[in-house]
Amino acid sequence: MAKHEELKDGTLFPVGEKNEAYAQYFIGQSYLATLVNDPDVSVGVSNVTFEPGCRNNWHIHHDGFQLLLVTGGEGWYQEEGKDAQFLTAGNVVVIKEGINHWHGAAEDSWFDHLAISTGTTEWLDPVTDEHYNQLKK
Repeated sequence: MAKHEELKDGTLFPVGEKNEAYAQYFIGQSYLATLVNDPDVSVGVSNVTFEPGCRNNWHIHHDGFQLLLVTGGEGWYQEEGKDAQFLTAGNVVVIKEGINHWHGAAEDSWFDHLAISTGTTEWLDPVTDEHYNQLKK
């Protein structure tokens, strides 16, 4: 059984399919399940699941914000110029408009979060292996 198949039984929300639509903005494999995508509602809600070591590129949300509600596993969140924050289930991250940041799984753990987002996303540079490998729990 594939790892993401095993994970599906232990999560609150569906893991979804391989995140092919945004794969160019991730290092490693992620999965995406869109939970709210209603044109009459100005907020999107998705469950994002990261395989161990997977992380997204640095990015900025314009004309909006992002909330991360961590539902499983262990991961990281970092804003530009600040230390990375180690995340586990129950953590909440508020990302305000214009903040350059990234998030993703710890090197040895799956990571699952709900992403509640408004506005548009500007994707930037990848988080390098050199930078990522310096993170310590």
